[in-house]
Amino acid sequence: MDISEVRSRIVATADGLYNAKGIQSVGMDELRTAAGVSLKKLYQEFPSKGSIVMAVLERRHQSWTEGLDATVSKAADPRAKLLAIFDYLAGWFCQDSFRGCGFINSFAELGAVSPEVAEYARKHKESFQQYVAGLAADAGAPPYLAPQLSILAEGAQTTAAIAGTPDAAGQARQAAEVLIAAALGQAGT
Repeated sequence: MDISEVRSRIVATADGLYNAKGIQSVGMDELRTAAGVSLKKLYQEFPSKGSIVMAVLERRHQSWTEGLDATVSKAADPRAKLLAIFDYLAGWFCQDSFRGCGFINSFAELGAVSPEVAEYARKHKESFQQYVAGLAADAGAPPYLAPQLSILAEGAQTTAAIAGTPDAAGQARQAAEVLIAAALGQAGT
């Protein structure tokens, strides 16, 4: 197995463990055992737990971005693309591994003690807001719509995680329909 495969396996294993148990509760011994690598190899690939956490966040960002864009790109028109955000959430919330947003969770767990984690979580959220802003602009909506939809999506993630049901995605989608209709109605006057 080459280095990139070992590295990828460590990151994927860490992602699964951190998602299921939290970052702080997973020790390096547990991670190396689950990943099937020696402790020496683990530290050769990642000099610290913090470097693994950052690699996991990068992986999650890429997965989120690709998954969201794949769902949105299938939508027929700009309005449907805005609503597709909530369709993506609905699919994600139904996954057995869903435990809420990894960025919200990592920020809550480590943001106060790890400026690097806090900054990465902020950048991830900013990139989502920019993505929504682009979709809103393409739909001809006023600038205030994008932050409203972003907050709605963020709230749905937290609500679904705490409630343990995917219902928040559909509820947020219904609210988004109202916001979009109101915004597009006002944009045309």
